[in-house]
Order: sequence, then structure tokens, then C-alpha cells
Amino acid sequence: MTKPLFAIYGAYGHTGRLVASELLARGEQLLLAGRDAEALRALADELDAGDRVRTRTATVDDAPALREVMTAADVVIHCAGPFAVTGASVAAAAAEAGCHYIDHALEPHHVKGVFDTEQATAERTGAVMIPGLSFYGGLGDLLAGAVADGIAGIDRVVIAYAVHGWRLTTGAKNTASHLFAETERLTFSDGALHAGYVEPRSAVFPFPPPLGPRTMIAPFPSSEVVTVPRHVPVRNVDLMLSNSAFEAPEAFESEHIGAAERAGTDFTIAVQAIGEGGEGGGGGAAGQLTGHDLWRAGALASVEAAVRIAEGRGPTKTGVLAPGEAFRAEPFLRDLERLGAFTLTLADVTDKGR
Repeated sequence: MTKPLFAIYGAYGHTGRLVASELLARGEQLLLAGRDAEALRALADELDAGDRVRTRTATVDDAPALREVMTAADVVIHCAGPFAVTGASVAAAAAEAGCHYIDHALEPHHVKGVFDTEQATAERTGAVMIPGLSFYGGLGDLLAGAVADGIAGIDRVVIAYAVHGWRLTTGAKNTASHLFAETERLTFSDGALHAGYVEPRSAVFPFPPPLGPRTMIAPFPSSEVVTVPRHVPVRNVDLMLSNSAFEAPEAFESEHIGAAERAGTDFTIAVQAIGEGGEGGGGGAAGQLTGHDLWRAGALASVEAAVRIAEGRGPTKTGVLAPGEAFRAEPFLRDLERLGAFTLTLADVTDKGR
């Protein structure tokens, strides 16, 4: 039986390197792709995996070259942000070629765009496409699915990220700058997705001990507003990010630090699912992911999904899917927990009414 070929677009960035190393540790065959041929060759030499690694140069504006990558590969993991710039062309090439696709986007407009433009093509060609399967966006989506499982009607899902020691890569810095300058924000309220200006505000989220209450940026522009309502019966989705994520001045001045220093992050992702009766009545539940090195957690999530799809253990339907649509949320998170990505805790707040 021929082993599947995994393409990594943007392979020589920090996330791409983590993805490549994890796939090689699992014995997989890689196609490293991106715009810089010299950087691709250097990474292939560094990985030192012989004929298990090959390279292919393709820029995001070269449709034929992208198509060659997607035709050769069984699955592509797209790691080259900002996805507002790189995402559409890579996703379109994968959908048309029938190549399964996963990306590390958190940008809600990009994720919505993949659903809007590639659904019919992916269904026709048999591709499974999961945009936003990374630390921000993907893990929040999966945790919301695990927390909300079994609650019949949910008024509000609150997803809160507490991050300490975050050191942004060049791609992450460009993404953050784009997102926080964006005036056309996507939000999900009263059972519908809305686009328009939203006034930023400060909020306090009650993280469980030992973290405790934290001051938050709200709303945080991440893709769960697009994905969570696809698999959770919810009327409102609130997203928050701790102020501490950007408190250290070096957060935005860290493009060239080493991988070991970049790994020194601590994080908690917490979700509250509040039933239709509100916090004082009706069903509700909560959960959290706690861990270190958010970059590795995101890389493990995308690799685990890609390998499952390549091995025929993925979703039973094709097309564009939210992470929590593609996989049963709690079992998927438990497998990532066993891989050391984080610790998962789930707890009922009130009776779920099952």
C-alpha cells in the first residue's frame, strides 16, 4: 500500500517546522512547499530524512504551481500566514485538485471565505477541508463542542484565551496587526453571523483556580464565530483574549528568537456554555485546556487531523467542515492530551437535562 504524501505549505516557518517534525516522527512522507526554494532546500537538509522529504516551489499567485503541489499530495497543511493574504489561493487549489486541506488560520473572514467559496468544489472532488484548525480558533472550537455536548439549547458560548509569554512570529505579527486594525468584524449573536464595526471593550473572565479572574480584550477576532454555530446549537458566541498576551514588549519583537524560547508560553483556554435559562437556570457546562507551548499544541492538532484523514479515519462526509464537525470533539481532544498538547478538564455547571 502506497503511503500518503503530506504537503506542508509554508514549511520553513516556525509552525511548518513543528508540523514537519511531527509528521516525520510518525514515519510519514513529506512535500515541503512555499515561495522560497533556498529555504525549502535548507529545511530538507536540516530534517535529514532522505527520500522521505521532497520540495516544490510555489508562490500563492502561481496557480499552476499550486495545482501541481495539490495534485501530488494527499493532504496539505497550510502554515503560511497571514491567511487573509495567502489563504484563498491555496484553499482553491486544494479543493479543485481534491487534496484534503487543513490550515492554521484564525482570521474569521478567511475561514468564512473557505466555507462560502469552496464547499461545492470540495464536495465534487471529494476533498475534506478544515480551515482554522490551530491553537486559536481550532482548539476553542473543539473545546466548545466537548463542553456543549448533550446540552439541548444554549444561549451563549464564551471562549476565553489566557496566554502568558507569547512570542509572535513574523506571520503572527502581521496577522495580529491586520486583525486589530480591521473595522469589518464578524460576530455571532441572536442566532446569526453579523459583519460590521464592533467597539472593543475590556471584560473580566473568571478562569478557574489557580489562574483566577483575568482582564480580557473583547471581542477577540477569531474564527470560532464562524465554526462553532455549525455544530453547537447556540444563539451567541463570545470570544476573549487576556490582556497579558500582549503585555510584554518583546511579544512583538521576537521574530528571530530561537524555537526553545518561543516554546515558553503558558496557556489556558476556557469555555462556558450557558443554557437558555441563563447562568441561574437551564443547562450549562464548562471546560478548559491548560498547557505550555501554544505553537506545538496547534501543530499537533493539525497533524493529528491530517493523519486521520489520510488513513481513512476522518469525517464521513466531504466538503468544508469546522473542526468540531469533522471529529468528535472530546475524543479528539483526549488524543491530543495523550500526546502532551495540554490537559483537558470538563465539568458540569448545572444539570444538562439529559
